[in-house]
Amino acid sequence: MTELPDVASLRLLLLIDEHGSLGAAARELAISQPAASARLRTLEARYGLSLVSRSTRGSLLTEDGKAVSAWARNVMNELNRVQIGLGALSAQRRGDLKIAASLTIAEFFLPRWLADLHRSQPAMHIGMLVVNSTEVVSMVRDGQVKLGFIESAVKVPDLNSCRVGSDRLAVVVAPDHPWAAAKAPIGRDELAATSFVVREPGSGTRETFERALGTTAKVVLEAGSTNVIIAAALNGVGPAVVSEVAVRQSLEGGALVSVPVTLDLRRALRAIWRRQDKLRPPIDDLVAIAAKGHL
Repeated sequence: MTELPDVASLRLLLLIDEHGSLGAAARELAISQPAASARLRTLEARYGLSLVSRSTRGSLLTEDGKAVSAWARNVMNELNRVQIGLGALSAQRRGDLKIAASLTIAEFFLPRWLADLHRSQPAMHIGMLVVNSTEVVSMVRDGQVKLGFIESAVKVPDLNSCRVGSDRLAVVVAPDHPWAAAKAPIGRDELAATSFVVREPGSGTRETFERALGTTAKVVLEAGSTNVIIAAALNGVGPAVVSEVAVRQSLEGGALVSVPVTLDLRRALRAIWRRQDKLRPPIDDLVAIAAKGHL
């Protein structure tokens, strides 16, 4: 089988036809004129053809050169279509990133991670769904999103995961609450007997608190919004369980008081994805950014 001509030589031939000059074609290709001449001689020798007629007035294609040029133009048009298609496919794979994240991560961690990703890939379009941790797991399992972020004290058995940070829950009360003056940590029995302002079932916060408590928490108010929970605690509705990062300003300003408890309320922040899926850009880029902040 005859060896195929290389694309660079075909492009050189087309440019000679376009400019009527070997030197002009060489300049457009950013190569020297001797290099262009050598490339043309190699093409002609490979097929035993004379493709270009050179004179003091310039370079013109021979009849054979014109025939090869016509075929080469079709080849280059098809290659351009392939290049455009590959670019569009790559943009589709890299450009749109749809993720799901639990509330605490979405509010207090992901904005920083996404800002770092945006700096390296400014054309990225990111779609973020904010739901509780149980729903994030379900969406990842069903393939609705390729990547999820959850707060969980334990790994999800059937999904791959990467620890990207850690967090701690705080039990907070208004300054006039009896627990605000507590010197010793509040024990498990008293906590289990008290009604709390908490997140809804399925949230990482609720799951972590009840796992540490060892029983289902008693509830005075249940909300899917961190701000509502904090506002309820500020107004004395009851003790609230929230991420420490969510109430940092309220604690520093004295609007809320963190109550010492005997429970271990630490939890991991995890990126999760299906075991059959390979992490590809930009998903692996985001996981690396998130994990880097944890290291």
